[in-house]
Amino acid sequence: MGSRSHEESPWLLENGNPKVLTKDMRHGRTAHNMSSSSLRKKSELTVISKVPYGFLRNFLANLQEVFLGTKLFILFPSIPLAIIAHCFGFARPWVFAMSLLGLTVLAERVSFMTEQVACYTGPTVGGLLNATCGNATELIIAIFALSNNKIAVVKYSLLGSILSNLLLVLGTSLLCGGIANLRQEQKYERRQADVNSLMLLLGLLCHMLPLLFRYGGGSPAVVAEASLNVSRAASLVMLCAYCAYIAFQLWTHRQLFEAQVDNDDEGQNDSEEAVIGFWSGIGWLVGMTAIMDLLSEYVVQTIEDASNSWGLSVSFISIILLAIVGNAAEHAGAIIFAFKNKLDITLGVALGSATQISMFVVPVCVIVGWILGIKMDLNFNLLETGSLALAIIVTAFTLQDGTSHYMKGLVLLLCYIVIGACFFVQTTPSDQLNDEVHNVMLKPATDAVFRA
Repeated sequence: MGSRSHEESPWLLENGNPKVLTKDMRHGRTAHNMSSSSLRKKSELTVISKVPYGFLRNFLANLQEVFLGTKLFILFPSIPLAIIAHCFGFARPWVFAMSLLGLTVLAERVSFMTEQVACYTGPTVGGLLNATCGNATELIIAIFALSNNKIAVVKYSLLGSILSNLLLVLGTSLLCGGIANLRQEQKYERRQADVNSLMLLLGLLCHMLPLLFRYGGGSPAVVAEASLNVSRAASLVMLCAYCAYIAFQLWTHRQLFEAQVDNDDEGQNDSEEAVIGFWSGIGWLVGMTAIMDLLSEYVVQTIEDASNSWGLSVSFISIILLAIVGNAAEHAGAIIFAFKNKLDITLGVALGSATQISMFVVPVCVIVGWILGIKMDLNFNLLETGSLALAIIVTAFTLQDGTSHYMKGLVLLLCYIVIGACFFVQTTPSDQLNDEVHNVMLKPATDAVFRA
C-alpha cells in the first residue's frame, strides 16, 4: 500500500525513495513549526488517487493538502470575499475584517509550506527559512503601512505583537496548562527563557534611548534628529544581535531550542513524510506571499475606516485586534501544547516570536524607512514604551525559576487585560495620528527654513 502510494505520488520521491522527515530534520523543527502543526489535519487522497492523469492527480492532491489540510480551512472564503468587497466598493470595515481573517489562515499555511520545504533543504536551511517567514504577516503589514507613511500604525502593530506573545499567549498557555496539569509539576528549559529575556531587554534598551532624548532638553528639531540617528544605529546593532541569536539557536546551542517530543510523538513522526514537493512548496510560498501582500495592503488602507466605524481607536485595533486575530493559529497551537504539558514548545512560540519581532522585524522597518527616506525611529512614545518595559520585566520574573503553575499565567493574562483597557480608553483620532507623524517629519525642514 505504501509503495503504491509513492508510485502514484512521484513528486514526493528523492532518488527513487520517498522524502521522509528524518530524525535530524525533526530535531531541526522549531517550536513555531510544532505549534502550527497542531492545527493541521490529515487529508485523505483515496478519491484523488483514482484520477487517471498523473499531472491532474498531482495538481488536485496539492490543492487538497493546501486548502483542506488545516482546521482553519473554513476561513479560506474570506480571501476572495475581501478581494470582491474591495473591487466592488463594499463598506471598508468589511474589507478590513475579511482581510484580517484571510491573513490568519495564510499565516498558518505559510508555516506549513516552510516546513515542507525544510524536508528537502535540511534542518539548518529550514530553520533559517522559518526564522525569516515566522512573522511574515507582521513584517508585510508593517512595510505596507510604512510605505504609506503610517508610522504610528507600524509601531502600534509591532508593539501589539510583542505584548500579545509575552502576556496573552504565554499567560493563557500557563493558565490553561496549569489548570489541566494540577497534579503534575510543570517544568521547562530555563536557559532558553533566559536567552530570549536577554534579547528582549536589549531591544527594550534600544527603544528607551530615543525616548529619553525627548526629556533630555534641546530644541524639538535637534531632539528629533538625534533620536532618528540613534534609532538607525541601534537598529543595526539589533540586527547584528539577531544574527548572533540565530547562530546560537541553529548551530552552537541548538539543543536549547529543539522542539522536544515524547515517545508517542516520536513514533508518530517516524512515519511522517513530505506531502508537497519541493518546487510545489516554493510555488505555493510565492503565491501565498503575494496574496498576503494584497490583503496587507487592504488592511493598511482600511484600518482608519474600521476605527471610525467601530468606534475604536487606531491604537487599540493595531495593538490588540491585529495581534490577536493575525496570529490566532500560532497562539492556539501554543495553548494546545501547554495543555499537553510541553511548555518548552509553548515558550519557544511565545518568546521566540516576541524576540523575532523585537530584534528583527522592528529594526528592519527602521532600515527600510531609512532607505525610503521615511523618518521611522524606535521612539514608541512614553505609554507604549512603558507598557513594553513592564511586560518584559514581568515575563522575565515569571520565568526565572524554571517551573510553572496557573497563577503565573493568570498574572500575565491580567497584565494584558489592563494594558488592553488602557489602549481601549485612549481616544486618539486617526487624523490626529497622521498629523503627528506629518509634523514630526516636517520639523527639521521647517527649522532649517527659519534658520535661513
